[in-house]
Amino acid sequence: MSLLRPVRAGNAFEETVERLLQAVKLGVVAHGEKLPPERELAARLGISRVTLREAIRALQEAGYLDVRRGRYGGAFVVYRPPSPRKGDLRRALTRMGEDELEDALTFRMAVECGAARVLATTELTPGRRETLKARLAEVNDAAPADYRRRDIAFHLAIAELTGSPLLAAACADARLRVTDLLNAIPVLGPNIEHAAVQHAAIAAAILDGDPEAAGRAVAEHLEGTAALLRGFLA
Repeated sequence: MSLLRPVRAGNAFEETVERLLQAVKLGVVAHGEKLPPERELAARLGISRVTLREAIRALQEAGYLDVRRGRYGGAFVVYRPPSPRKGDLRRALTRMGEDELEDALTFRMAVECGAARVLATTELTPGRRETLKARLAEVNDAAPADYRRRDIAFHLAIAELTGSPLLAAACADARLRVTDLLNAIPVLGPNIEHAAVQHAAIAAAILDGDPEAAGRAVAEHLEGTAALLRGFLA
């Protein structure tokens, strides 16, 4: 949950909206789940509860959150990634720009390969090893409708487990830049099967403490994702 780190005072409202929107769109807080309690969330973001309420209200008006009152109330996520429709991918690319897509893919390659290498050189506690294995099992067992969220969780876990909030935030930012594009592609069975093999290779290299193999495995996986995007755009 490094996404929910302190924001800068000068742009507190805008950055709070950005952080919450990242957590929602990446599925860190999934559809139907509740954001952390107001007091806790305001403390984590380093903002006043007034600023937090304004940000939550903005996301409620935009259709991302539903605020419920009462004993079991709170801010609940109502956002679901839209099902892919013809033309969605091209429209998402138009909004982004082709040059920015290539830059986003390069950025993601750099930070995710780096995170895997760093984690492979880290002395992993039993708890951290089990967390990585759990995220791998969850993406392997995910239903198609929940696959992308679990895939994101696996990738973000690698960065989170390094213990570097800045690296975790960079990896989340890199994934968010291509999320709308990936959501515009149907979840394909053969691609999931291929990704499962690659995810297993990434996890194995990290758990074996082999940074070069970990970096290569992530690079191969991300090259496959980039090729899939380019294929659908061709």
